[in-house]
Amino acid sequence: MKNINPGGSLRPWREADVSPRARGRRTVKPAGQLRFAFYGRFSTKEHQDPETSRRWQLECANQVIAGLGNIVVEYVDVGVSRRRSWRRRPQAALLLDAVSRGKPGFDAVVVGEYERAFCGRQAFEIAELFQQHDVGLWLPETLGAVDLADPAHRAVLIEVGARSLREVQRDRHRAIEAMSAQAQYQGRYLGGRPPYGYCLVDAGPHPNASHARWGRQQQRLAPDLATARHVRWIFARRLAGGSMTGIARDLNDRGVPCPSAYDRGRNQHRSGAGWAVTTVAAILANPRYTGRQVWNRQAVQHHDTDGVSGADQQRTRTARRDWVISDRVVHEPLVSEADFIATQAVNALDRPADGSTRTYQLVGVLRCAACDRRLESHWSYDRAWYRCRHGYSSASTTGGRAWTGSVYWREDRLLEQIPALLPAGWRQLSPEMETVAGYLRSHGLLVVCSRDAVALQPDAALSAR
Repeated sequence: MKNINPGGSLRPWREADVSPRARGRRTVKPAGQLRFAFYGRFSTKEHQDPETSRRWQLECANQVIAGLGNIVVEYVDVGVSRRRSWRRRPQAALLLDAVSRGKPGFDAVVVGEYERAFCGRQAFEIAELFQQHDVGLWLPETLGAVDLADPAHRAVLIEVGARSLREVQRDRHRAIEAMSAQAQYQGRYLGGRPPYGYCLVDAGPHPNASHARWGRQQQRLAPDLATARHVRWIFARRLAGGSMTGIARDLNDRGVPCPSAYDRGRNQHRSGAGWAVTTVAAILANPRYTGRQVWNRQAVQHHDTDGVSGADQQRTRTARRDWVISDRVVHEPLVSEADFIATQAVNALDRPADGSTRTYQLVGVLRCAACDRRLESHWSYDRAWYRCRHGYSSASTTGGRAWTGSVYWREDRLLEQIPALLPAGWRQLSPEMETVAGYLRSHGLLVVCSRDAVALQPDAALSAR
């Protein structure tokens, strides 16, 4: 029920302060004419009260502008890292769009704390953008409006920016070291989606005493009755010499839901259309199926902390030697360690059995006229060939679509036809490019291949760079 009288009968008594201390108190200056937009941010929404965080930042901002204006609009980002550029923060992006469009409805932007809003040199980027649109930036650290022409203000921004970035890096390093130890020595489950074939179950009170007092439970992996048998079957088929393509096709033909179709809640970013070769390969390469906890198979590279544009992080696979593997088995394995290691050895040969090296001169410069895909290299009858199957794969059926036939070209036949499409004397035009493929790449050209003819066209991807 909504309280229609906040503070009850105590509120009038509090506001009617006529104590001796209050009689000589200086009256507050009347509000000024400046209109402010407030920007706030906090990242750990699961571990702090959003309203409490917003209010203390807002209080700090009001102290900065006391007597000089009022806050007319608020932008508060929740669950967003300070390293993320402003264009990649939902509320900050709205604020920037309002400023860029002109007449945003406010004269300046006030922040309650530098570290809540900026990291590194972000403040310089944002202040310069605001300045272009006659919008001010106010910070507690500069005791008001930021003046980029003032050496003292620039020095303050540099110092607090470096401090903010150092704080992020220090906390990240501590977290990584702690998680590494927890994974290796304790075998702790550290979050993320459980691998296909497993589900999450409670494993007793949380090891952190404060979390345990709140009733939080530690979690661990346990076999999922519906999918664990499919994982065991995949490893058994691979050990028997089955190809990844054949395994994927068999699963699709039997109507086994792929991981993203089985668990849509955690895989909404995937189509769930069916098993792919890459899905089978990912399962076969995951050592967590041996019962050991594995961490740091994937890392996030932060390479942009500017205030306006650019991607700020990228996920990459780490080298296997950098993986953290638990010292002991911590959950029920779906495959033995010996079988897992043996499975990794069942791979296609890197080169032919006779030790020779296969070379494809035109790889990457051939495009299919029917579906616009790049032609893939293919070795057949001791020759280099190129083909396109228009997206069809032996891992799945055609789904009732009519098969139009592959585009299939032998490399020596292409090398006979392509020179006729090039300008006369093309070798003299680029003497450093002695081959047809070298000329095509240096001039940004593609060879468009139909089933019985070839043509040249510019490479749009290169032209756009």
